[in-house]
Order: sequence, then structure tokens, then C-alpha cells
Amino acid sequence: MKKLIIVALALLIVAIIVVSSGSKDQAPVAREYAPEPQRASQPPQEQIHTHEYAATGRVPAYYTTVPDLAKLAPTLAPELFSGNQKLAYQAAKQIPQTLAQLPCYCHCDRSQNHKSLHSCFESEHGENCGICINEALMAYNLQKQGVPVNEIRKKIIAAYGKPE
Repeated sequence: MKKLIIVALALLIVAIIVVSSGSKDQAPVAREYAPEPQRASQPPQEQIHTHEYAATGRVPAYYTTVPDLAKLAPTLAPELFSGNQKLAYQAAKQIPQTLAQLPCYCHCDRSQNHKSLHSCFESEHGENCGICINEALMAYNLQKQGVPVNEIRKKIIAAYGKPE
């Protein structure tokens, strides 16, 4: 019962964010995902963010650069699932580099050594976690509206981040 209430609250928060972001004066721009260019000062290999923030709470791990697609583990086939689980695994399949640049607020980076939200969909973990599912669907919807990954990350941190 407690889990159901938490999932319902998480869905409500996501719905409010999606509705409020859609109500801006700007029309959503439909475009295909283009990875953010790496700056010359950044090392060529992926970096994983694991920084602690005392004032705003801990932000879970995520890639700070666009990871090489070939180095990301494959996600499970969406056809293995149904409902929102299937949609989340489809999102993971379609926007893997975006999900790799996002933190997962079920804090599986601590409990399961995940490196990002993408890691959640490499196994059945994402199937059983409302936070993972909601974050993936939120990221997918925002990206389809043309929101850049750094802004998606900010929205996820604002929606799910809280002091521990």
C-alpha cells in the first residue's frame, strides 16, 4: 500500500511537470536527438558524476559526457514487458545516450552499482521500479519536445531530488 502511494505521488509529480513544461509560450520543436558536442577541454572517455551535494541532497551517478553507444550495455527488449514498463524499455532502446546522462533517483547507483538511469534497463530492475519508469518516460517525452539533455537532467533533479 505504501509503495502504491509513493508511485501514485511520483506519477502526479511527473504529470504536473509535463503539463507545466508544455504550457510555456514556446511551441515544442520536433527534432531528432543530436548529442551535445564535447568541449576540447573534456577528456575523450566518459566521466561519471558521483558528486555529493550537502544542501540539495545527493545526486545519483550519471555520465557527464555523451557516452560511446558501443560501450553502453544493451537494454532488454521492450517486447518482454507490457504497459508503462514496455514504454520505458522502448525509451531506453530509443534514447540510450540520453538516459545514460541522467541520474536515477531510486539510488540504485549505491545499491546495485548502476552508473546512470540507462543501467536500470539493462536488467529487469527498471520493470519493478516506478521511479526508473517515470524518469525514463519523462526524459523521452521531454526529448521529443526538443528539450536538451542538460535541461532534462535539471527537470529530473528538480522533480526527484530531495535531501536524504
